[in-house]
Amino acid sequence: MDNQLLSQCLKEIDGQVGLDPAAVRNEVELLKLLCSEGEKRVLKSVRYTSDYVFPNGCRTPPWRQALNEICYLVIEPCDTETLHITCSTAGYFLNGGIKQEGEESGYERTSDTYEDLEALLKSTSPHFAENTNKQESAVQELPSTQEIQHVKSVDAKEQGQPKLTMQDVLSTRYKNNFELFPLWRTLEYRCGFGKAKENTFSLSESSGEEKSGKIQKRTTGMGAKPKVKAGFSVSSLPGCMSSRKIEAEKKKLSESSGEEKSGKIQNRTTGMGAKPKVKAGFSVSSLPGRMSSRKIKTPAVAVPVDAFSETSDESSEEEEPARRQDSNTAETPEYYLIQKLVKYLTHGNQMVTVLTLYHMMDLNLMQEACQLAIWDLGGLQVLINLLDTVEYKCKIGSLRILRIISHNVHIRRAIVDMRGLKGIVKTLDSPIKQLKALAAETIANVARFHKARRNVRRYDGITKLVKLLDYFPNLAKMTGYQENDVDVALYGALALWSCSKSTKNKEAICKAGGIPQLGRLLKSPDENMRIAVVGTLQECASEESCRMAIQTKDMIKDLLKNLRSDNDELQIHCASAIFKCAEDKQTRDLVPMYKGLQLLVSLLSKADNKELLAAVTGAIWKCSISMENMAKFQDYNTMETLVGLLIDQPEEVLVNVVGALGEFAQIPANKTTILKCGGIRSLMKLLKKTNQMLLVNISKVVGACATDMDCMAIIDELDGVRLVWSLLKNSSADVQSSAAWALCPCIMNAKDSGDLVHSLLGALDLVVELLESTNNEVVVSMCAVIAKIAIVKENMAILADLGVIQLLTKLASTTDDKLRRHLADAVCQCCMWGDNRTAFGEAVAPLVRFLKSKDEAVLQSTALALFELSWNPHNIITMHERGVVKPLIECMHSRNETLQDAAAGCVRNMRMMANANRDARLYK
Repeated sequence: MDNQLLSQCLKEIDGQVGLDPAAVRNEVELLKLLCSEGEKRVLKSVRYTSDYVFPNGCRTPPWRQALNEICYLVIEPCDTETLHITCSTAGYFLNGGIKQEGEESGYERTSDTYEDLEALLKSTSPHFAENTNKQESAVQELPSTQEIQHVKSVDAKEQGQPKLTMQDVLSTRYKNNFELFPLWRTLEYRCGFGKAKENTFSLSESSGEEKSGKIQKRTTGMGAKPKVKAGFSVSSLPGCMSSRKIEAEKKKLSESSGEEKSGKIQNRTTGMGAKPKVKAGFSVSSLPGRMSSRKIKTPAVAVPVDAFSETSDESSEEEEPARRQDSNTAETPEYYLIQKLVKYLTHGNQMVTVLTLYHMMDLNLMQEACQLAIWDLGGLQVLINLLDTVEYKCKIGSLRILRIISHNVHIRRAIVDMRGLKGIVKTLDSPIKQLKALAAETIANVARFHKARRNVRRYDGITKLVKLLDYFPNLAKMTGYQENDVDVALYGALALWSCSKSTKNKEAICKAGGIPQLGRLLKSPDENMRIAVVGTLQECASEESCRMAIQTKDMIKDLLKNLRSDNDELQIHCASAIFKCAEDKQTRDLVPMYKGLQLLVSLLSKADNKELLAAVTGAIWKCSISMENMAKFQDYNTMETLVGLLIDQPEEVLVNVVGALGEFAQIPANKTTILKCGGIRSLMKLLKKTNQMLLVNISKVVGACATDMDCMAIIDELDGVRLVWSLLKNSSADVQSSAAWALCPCIMNAKDSGDLVHSLLGALDLVVELLESTNNEVVVSMCAVIAKIAIVKENMAILADLGVIQLLTKLASTTDDKLRRHLADAVCQCCMWGDNRTAFGEAVAPLVRFLKSKDEAVLQSTALALFELSWNPHNIITMHERGVVKPLIECMHSRNETLQDAAAGCVRNMRMMANANRDARLYK
């Protein structure tokens, strides 16, 4: 039991480790090297806010260390204002500017959280981004005449090759007029986000006989992502080590030498910066940049990485598994073959690497065992590293493998954690069209969870993907040379489709001019292209700016044209796009213009395809908001078909069907049709569902039908009022308010409504309780319900005992016209009981201010309330002091007779009291 508990604790700790003080210190020291004088300097200065270092390496106060904060930096870029940065285990972000430790406001996060300082500085300083990007390009353009040697299985010293020293590296950089910053990537000296890691280069300390400034590299982490220098050589990547260093690492990381039994890693992290144990015989290439197969978790007290305000479509995204199930991949014959291939891939020269890639593609890469074996043996990191080479054949081979194995959910997560998306997105800039297509296809597979989509946007991938849409040629004049252009545009559209499930990506697509480009491809004769384009459009249509672009470019006509296709998938996406676009009146007017209403009704016959049925009923719902469209739907007998769909349908369909019936029920004649078709009975059964959107729509239909006496009789017979009243206990404010609005006509038209309300146990207590809700719509609807309940004096007496007078008086200070109207109605009805007119004395003065409203409904309700209150002499005195006479006289000029009578009656009561007071003084 103790071993099991300890193992469980270690697993939990393993997923909570982030950056450590040593990793942060290394990045800061490198940034300080970039602070120089002259025109070529990248930064002005980098400094800590505190010079005191705690024993654990942190520089933050103890109470901030409890929040996983390591230190605070002040960086002065060359082109922007001074940056105040917080370094935490979750990453780096800007703070409010910490001046004194007591000022808590300075610690607040004011930006997104970044995985490293470089990404943060690039996003805030264009000068820093420009200089570092130039240096990256310069490193890639180094002459490749001198081939960078791969890591051999024997030590370089035994081959007679001198080891590279830091002095040699620096002299080479300055000889080629390059700045020092590329060393950050080339020597793998950057700290990643997730697993604790530490890449230390000792420039001054000596090791053994070599004391002349040679580099001594110690790898203690599994999450670093190495970069590739000029030339092709794969094992020249910073993650690779010589065999002597490998043996040294084995001695440090493993207590026993062991025999070569399998190539698995036992990664047991016991704290920040802990070293993983490696079994003998494990492939070296899996050490650098190797991420744990477990999902990296952010500590609960850490600041979120990015403040995403994703819409409801984000909830439909793929849920990535937190942990991967252990599989016995080492027992399969493919495992040992892949182990050899990865070894050749790591240690071989350029020709061997190309041949190995093509041999690896002959395997069944769709088999999960092969996919996980490539990852476990370190092949995934090597494939990602190959994207940074200059040899396009290796890039093509790598991407062909990545695009297949990225169908695995665990591989997708690993690619993102290894920062592989950065290299894939960068490949989109390649002049080779095949590389563009492969990179876009890989992005389409990987970008199926929110972190991947965010990284694509951060690496400017959205703009690059939109540019790929320009490659689609004119098919009428297409030449053989342009055949590959179709694939480039197709996979670009598929990648945009995957990325468009995030709100910020939708905005980025719209800003990059992607909507007009997609509209052009909507006319393509290629069905696959149209599916990808419409899929992207229907995702983007949830944003208002994208809907405006769709309407402006007249895409509704093309969407309806594609809706006539025989392809079910294309029909689903077209109907979904119309469903979302029909939120705007302009789209609702365009659909009947292109004969889209009849087409939508005809698709209701495909009741077996539930996904298509949900999209079509949604489009009908939104189009029926316009009265002109509703009249045409009635001609097509749409309502009868919709009522028949209330039985044995999934909730996605029911929500849209009931929503459409709610719009139809606004016309009195349609209420009878719903009753005759058995819609009322079906709706009462659905009131027992738990879907909140469905309950909101049902309440709307019930409230509309309750105004018809025949429908109300059926609702009463089926105990519908009690069912609707029970919705007030729902946790959703939308359900509560919609149920309250439905109760108003039910109470008015129900037989023996007074006894009905009184018989519902706890009903009045619940109404009074909801008057204190923080949701304004709930409070408004409760006031409307009270105005109906208070008509019966017995119910009003119970409400008064529950303290409703005091609660209504507190609400009198509101400035919301909708609440003012129903509050005044409630006050008017409550005045009919006992001495409630006197109890409302404190509400008189605020009610007088209601007469300043421009809404005639508010004026009418207020005048009626003041008329009832004016029967009390003390209230009349308060009204007169507040100057009520002048606005009441203005109300008498209204054409609304009810308003005229109420205002005149109030003035009459005031005048009668004044006369009585005068007579009392004269005849005293």
